[in-house]
Amino acid sequence: MKFSEMPYARPDAEAVKSQLAALTEKLKAAASYAEARAVFLEKEESQKHVMTAMTLASIRHSIDTRDEFYDGEMKFWNAFGPELQEYSQAWTMAMLDSPFRGEFAAEYGDLMFVNAEIELKSFSPEIIPELQKENDLTQEYEKILASAEIPFEGKIYTLSQLTPIKTDSDDARRLAAWKAEGQWYKDNQPRLDAIYDELVHLRDQMGKKLGYEGYTTLGYYRMGRNCYTKEDVEKFRAAVQKYLVPVAEDIYREQAKRLGKSYPLSFADAALKFRSGNPRPVGTPDDILAQGRKFYDELSPETSRFFRSMLEGEMLDVLSTEGKQSGGYCTGLPDYKMPFIFANFNGTQGDVEVVTHEAGHAFEAWLNMDRIPMDYVWPSMEACEVHSMSMEFFAWPWAGGFFGPDERKFLYSHLADSVTFIPYGTMVDHFQHIVYEQPDLTPAQRHAEWKRLLGIYMPWMKLDGEIPFYSEGEGWQRQHHIYSSPFYYIDYCLAQTVALEFWAMIQKDRSDAWNHYMAYTRQGGSHTFTDLLKNADLETPFDESCLRGVCQVARQWLADFDLTGIA
Repeated sequence: MKFSEMPYARPDAEAVKSQLAALTEKLKAAASYAEARAVFLEKEESQKHVMTAMTLASIRHSIDTRDEFYDGEMKFWNAFGPELQEYSQAWTMAMLDSPFRGEFAAEYGDLMFVNAEIELKSFSPEIIPELQKENDLTQEYEKILASAEIPFEGKIYTLSQLTPIKTDSDDARRLAAWKAEGQWYKDNQPRLDAIYDELVHLRDQMGKKLGYEGYTTLGYYRMGRNCYTKEDVEKFRAAVQKYLVPVAEDIYREQAKRLGKSYPLSFADAALKFRSGNPRPVGTPDDILAQGRKFYDELSPETSRFFRSMLEGEMLDVLSTEGKQSGGYCTGLPDYKMPFIFANFNGTQGDVEVVTHEAGHAFEAWLNMDRIPMDYVWPSMEACEVHSMSMEFFAWPWAGGFFGPDERKFLYSHLADSVTFIPYGTMVDHFQHIVYEQPDLTPAQRHAEWKRLLGIYMPWMKLDGEIPFYSEGEGWQRQHHIYSSPFYYIDYCLAQTVALEFWAMIQKDRSDAWNHYMAYTRQGGSHTFTDLLKNADLETPFDESCLRGVCQVARQWLADFDLTGIA
């Protein structure tokens, strides 16, 4: 069925809760594993229907945040989701207490119980009001960004539409675009500050209600972290500062020379990789999708079937339009056994990365959509990002079809960006740890912390106040995850490290690298992140030697890459 044909109906909230309560009692009363298993599978089907309805409403609201019907539906789900969580917790407790737990674990693996125990630690009916308020605040934040109207050169732009101009090769125009965007954020900053301040205190209150020191422990549980700790993340951050920041500094020093700019660079100049302009995809959005089909057709039989089914089912919405939520994501519609990709094409390198990155997520889900329990379709967040970031590197042989004459520019900047992203992403995580350890910081103090961290993780940025918002230590407010998914962002950094592992393997033997990728991806979410890596013979990013090794290979490749003839 095509996405446009998928019917949506709001479920009867009380009926859903009653059904789940009844299934919980049937599970408790089961006299045999066969009976318990039948109830478990019935609950799986019920959960799929609810998840599909919620996801349909969410996607259609993302596509047009001005749509009053789906805006109302999201208000319903924002309130209903936390209410349903109470009934889900009762089910989880019944599963954990089941006398047939051993049989379930033998058939479906013990991870479902490990994750269930973590889930219990992240919820109590006592925090339902805070969860509902949290949903409303994050939705308000997204709507503010989606409704942005930025005056520039006599026209009005959305944030996504302005993005290509922020990398314009004309210095004056590029700087003006950065200033215009920064001014829009400054104009909206009082409300952005207020929303975040309320979110931080809400989350801190939730953590304390559940018996924790504040939000950090609860945040890790909500992220489903099941194989590493806050201390492991701190060790990773130290390795990033030790190995990656110096490599990134070299990259930006070379960039400053190419541009004829002084070092450190302004935010506007750091955005321009080459004096002649950043790599741009060739052709229309349809051309990019057609090249994506060619890539997946030639990569493997599985990827060919996957991407063709996505196109035929209208499971990609990629054009940037008014009222559309900014950013991009991949999600799943379990009733239809299909993933869905949401994005905002804007004529930049990012358009191609949608076809590779988000489709990397989608391919993993497509491969694993029949898994039981449904929670095994996707692994934990950092494991998910490995599929997407690594797929970007597997697409390199097809870069000419995506970028035409800018192919060499793309190859260089893609690897350089992958390396330089990790310090930024790690800084996002470090910032959030500070914020939730000190929830009473004022907005001004939070901005000061971000500016201080910029000096540690991104010393190549010039903080001279020339560009409103960004150079004043306020740029974190454009990062959706900080508002809506606290502690998520380190997942990108861990995954990027593994993706660089794959990149290094590809340089030696593409076929062997793909075999490792498929060995990793076919596991779905049936194991923890570190076990998924181990089972595919990959190093963990928590091992310092992993980051040190990929830095050495990447630094040498970038130094040796032939940029002759590219200004």
